[in-house]
Amino acid sequence: MLQFLANLNADNIRLMSAMLCAALYPNVVQVRSPQGNYKMTSKGAMKMQPKASELRYMTKDDGCVHVHPSSVNYTVRHYNSPYLVYHEKVKTSRIFIRDCSMVSVYPLVLFGGGQVHMELHKGEFVISLDDGWIRFAAASHQVAELVKDLRWELDQLLEDKIRNPSMDLCSCPRGSRIIHMIVHLVSTQ
Repeated sequence: MLQFLANLNADNIRLMSAMLCAALYPNVVQVRSPQGNYKMTSKGAMKMQPKASELRYMTKDDGCVHVHPSSVNYTVRHYNSPYLVYHEKVKTSRIFIRDCSMVSVYPLVLFGGGQVHMELHKGEFVISLDDGWIRFAAASHQVAELVKDLRWELDQLLEDKIRNPSMDLCSCPRGSRIIHMIVHLVSTQ
């Protein structure tokens, strides 16, 4: 299924990133930025991007890790999502990750491991998985419920495929709808 989607959507970078998430999970890194620094300008105070060396990268099992100096992400100062997936982790003088890519939160929820949980926390609907290690606020209760339901539908569809390996997920009506919704969600977030 991933190869079919990749061929059909080769120009869709967000979908390619989602497929990397599916392939590399649980190799997930949280990117933590320092408290914001501000610089006074003629238009008032402006938040400054942190230096690449000020970012902290955390894995669930190892704690603090570092982006390898040979990585294209070594000098990145800002990510639109606080999560990366990586292919390789090596330990030399420190623990380094290589071959890493930013991934949005919806692919993590849809393709990540474990149960998806939803809770109301300080007035926000928070979706979490992997025992709360991956957490993000949903735009609304409705969005949180829809994402959780979509993950459940995907899990059911994959269980059906395991029971019936000859089933074509893209041509059956239910499978086609679920796949189309996932592609749309991931592509437009």
